[in-house]
Amino acid sequence: MRDATANLRDPWTAYRLRWKRRRLLWRALRARRGLRPVEDRTDGIARGEILLFAVMRNEATRLPHFLRHYRALGVGHMLIVDNGSSDGTAEALAEQADVSLWSTPDSYKGSRFGLDWLNWLLMLHGHGHWCLTVDADEILIYPHHDQRDLHDLAARLEAAGHRAFGALMLDLYPSGRLGGQTYVAGDDPFDLLRWFDAVGYRAVRQPGLRNLWVQGGVRERCFFANRPRRSPTLNKLPLVKWNRRYAYVNSTHSMLPRRLNLAYDGPDGHAPSGVLLHTKFLPSIVERSAEEKVRRQHFGDPAAFDDYYDGLIDDPVLWSDDSVEFRGWRQLVELGLMSHAGL
Repeated sequence: MRDATANLRDPWTAYRLRWKRRRLLWRALRARRGLRPVEDRTDGIARGEILLFAVMRNEATRLPHFLRHYRALGVGHMLIVDNGSSDGTAEALAEQADVSLWSTPDSYKGSRFGLDWLNWLLMLHGHGHWCLTVDADEILIYPHHDQRDLHDLAARLEAAGHRAFGALMLDLYPSGRLGGQTYVAGDDPFDLLRWFDAVGYRAVRQPGLRNLWVQGGVRERCFFANRPRRSPTLNKLPLVKWNRRYAYVNSTHSMLPRRLNLAYDGPDGHAPSGVLLHTKFLPSIVERSAEEKVRRQHFGDPAAFDDYYDGLIDDPVLWSDDSVEFRGWRQLVELGLMSHAGL
């Protein structure tokens, strides 16, 4: 911890990052002009409710399980930005009594991959709440999540002096070809996505922000073996006791103030943590990859990831003899992929 905190005392770095945070909050304030309220039910948010924030586009198939899972965990209200869906996602969300919905046709990439929109909504509505910020294909689990809801988790975190809760994003995949499976809205995605890579993860603490950088897993094994530094970042800080002065910097991978980034110390770490089960590899991934390769909205340098999209469009088999079948949160604790310290 000494090495992790020494940089926090550097006055010049602290000054520079304060100005960076102010710029991010200004961007969020400016981005609000691109958001059109569709159904604003935020007047009904009660004190102490757990809030969920997300940006979605064409997620009608995932939506029923997503809503069911997070309601069961105790989320009281969901604040969602729809970014040009054409498959009924926006219409379905507008009908949910516990959802406030905004829409925007603006560029996802131009909004820092949706962060400007989310930082604004978090600033406006999240202050003083435990806020969960996730993608539509991320399902949070944590030790005892089947018995203890997010209110219980938040109370335990606060009692231990924590204001943020980290998680490893864990890709799950089927045993056969990605596009050869069948999945319909309302199904449990983990009846299909049963396998994951249990080893091959590495973590490095970054200078400056002091955020962890975790890489590895199945996407690196299958698509980035020859350029591992290009493989996806797998660490996230999805659950935070929000303050209007906070800001996400790079997805939910890192935050300002930077002390919050020390809340997660990665696989085999000692800080309490969860796992975001990643449902990216449902059958629609093959068609969506072809679409996203053309849209070029998901990477700072999209051309550098054309090979990745091409690999997914080829409808691969990700399973290997070393793949491990998912059996629940206790298994992930035993493997060191999440920690129940203090929980």
